[in-house]
Formats: sequence, structure tokens, C-alpha cells
Amino acid sequence: MVEHWSPKPAVVSSILASRALKYYVLKKLKLYLKEVYVELFDKTSWPTFKELQKESTIVLIASVVFALIVVSMDVVFNKLMDIVYNL
Repeated sequence: MVEHWSPKPAVVSSILASRALKYYVLKKLKLYLKEVYVELFDKTSWPTFKELQKESTIVLIASVVFALIVVSMDVVFNKLMDIVYNL
């Protein structure tokens, strides 16, 4: 049985194909960046400084409360383990 191989493509066509691919990629990248710009500046509603302060304060207070809960649970657990292992 004889295998038939197709000839290699010419180097010129591969150069043209790579240029076309680069052009296509750059065109898609430009379109993507343009859409990102439109999304950020035309469609996104940004909070005012007062809203930002208020929400940041809420997050800070919630974080402190959560940390206090975790610390208290840790202290209670350590006390229980001391009682159990020091019998």
C-alpha cells in the first residue's frame, strides 16, 4: 500500500495567514476594550462618597463583630479542652 502525502503549504501563504490572524486578534481586542469602556462609564452606576462611607462602615463593623465571635468561640473551646485534658 502506498501513502499519498499532500505537499507542504508555501511559506508565503503562512506569512499572510499569520498577518491576517494578528489583524483579526487586534480587531477583536480593540472591540473588547471599547465595550469594556462603554460598560464602565455608561452602564455602571457608581456610589457617591457618602454611600461609600456608609457601606464601608457597615462592612468594618460586621468584620469586627465576626472576629469577636470567632475569638470568643476559640476561648470557650480552649477552656473546654483544658478541662477535658487536665482531669
